[in-house]
Amino acid sequence: MTELYQRIAGQAARRPDALALQVGERLLRYGDLLDLTDASARQFQAEGLGQGSLLGWLGHNSAEMLSALLACAKIGAVFVPLNWRLAAPELAAITVHAGLSAWRHSPELASLAAEVLALAPLSGAGIAQVEPGGVTPGDVTPGDVMLVYTSGTTGEPKGAMHSQAGMLANIDMALAVQGLREIDRVLAVLPLFHVGGLCIQVLPALAVGAAVKLHPRFDPGAWLQDLAAWRPSTSLLVPAVMQALLVHPDWPTTDLRSLRFVNSGSSIVPLALIEAFHARGVPVAQVYGSTETGPVSMALLPDEALTRAGSVGRPAPGVTLRLVDEAGSDVATGEVGEIALRAPNLMRGYHRLPEGAGFAGGRAHGWLVTGDLARLDQDGFVTVVGRRKDLIISGGENIYPAEIENLVGTWPGVAEAAVVGLPDPRWGEVPVLVLVASPGAELDLAGLQARLAQQLARYKQPRRLVVTAGLPKTALGKVQKSLLCESLLSAGGIAAN
Repeated sequence: MTELYQRIAGQAARRPDALALQVGERLLRYGDLLDLTDASARQFQAEGLGQGSLLGWLGHNSAEMLSALLACAKIGAVFVPLNWRLAAPELAAITVHAGLSAWRHSPELASLAAEVLALAPLSGAGIAQVEPGGVTPGDVTPGDVMLVYTSGTTGEPKGAMHSQAGMLANIDMALAVQGLREIDRVLAVLPLFHVGGLCIQVLPALAVGAAVKLHPRFDPGAWLQDLAAWRPSTSLLVPAVMQALLVHPDWPTTDLRSLRFVNSGSSIVPLALIEAFHARGVPVAQVYGSTETGPVSMALLPDEALTRAGSVGRPAPGVTLRLVDEAGSDVATGEVGEIALRAPNLMRGYHRLPEGAGFAGGRAHGWLVTGDLARLDQDGFVTVVGRRKDLIISGGENIYPAEIENLVGTWPGVAEAAVVGLPDPRWGEVPVLVLVASPGAELDLAGLQARLAQQLARYKQPRRLVVTAGLPKTALGKVQKSLLCESLLSAGGIAAN
């Protein structure tokens, strides 16, 4: 099965001299990208890789990383992108769990790679040993092409296995909801070891023949410089990246007019960030999804963005959505329920976990239950209100952190805000607001408390306000609320500031 490879090969046959990738000053046209992919495929096969092999890749964004994925698709191997922000023991655990056949790393990460391989050495056919009672060997099937490990915000990382058919479906869905065309120019700065950075814009852009400028790592100054120098038509951003751009000194004077839209996602996007881009005339579209979903599941289209700020849009083509209660029954329009999905781009399953894990009713007939809570309006637009595990129940009342975080995000001097629930002897748990101030800003906490008292029911009002230097996050900027709670509790709980 070489369908993913063929999508890029088709562009190379049709327009071999059209720009495919730019990385720094290096230019690769579609013919060059195909040549690099074919050379990688020959090298992998010469080293004994083929159908069912798993190739681990540890590196910053590069043309070689993309060509390795496409080469794996050509020869039937599975590409396993590794999160270089993890510690060596974490990467070693993934290496063992995946059962990698081979490793590749970029030169700048040689030291980290050596640490990992010292902890989890490879044999000729993969990992030498798997602990007794641990993972079950060998559940790679024909058509599998990419194994991506989750960010671990809900516990131990799990490996989501994606097929070529699923990735192709995701490409077509991403093209449809964003309207990407071969004339588009995509500025890509998010890490390709996550499905968001790879599969929302980069792979779809290459599949349609557009040009991609790839930054090895995100740097706000470099992004702003390329707005003027390279004139991209779109870019994918996450909230942490958006915040970094807004506080950069060049933000007010950078010409953004080349942008048809930017896309965002990975977590609930604070309204304050969206409105800052809208104030500059740049619509902020959204994609909702996860490692398990491909990730394109719901989308707010570019031409809907200005009038539907805060919504994640509607189900993408081919996606069936349900919002369900704890018993698995559909909730009424306007009520909060857990997102459950059926779609052609969902993962095939979790690597080395029982068949159907994560799906209600099994993979073949069931629904992927996401853990995210949302409500649906009369027009079919979805607003995500938070993770089920982050729901705060205080005195029997449900509190959704995003409602408070969005109010706080527009308060002067607030760079970031997160609401968590901490134990309380009377109410079970109470909301606590954790704030990060903008550089040089002094927060008016009394004024903020007064505003929240005016706008929120009493049970929703944070019982404490805590100012901190930063929030614990995943590689894509998702706040790790479990770690935040642990930090607050270890520091003495919820002392007011």
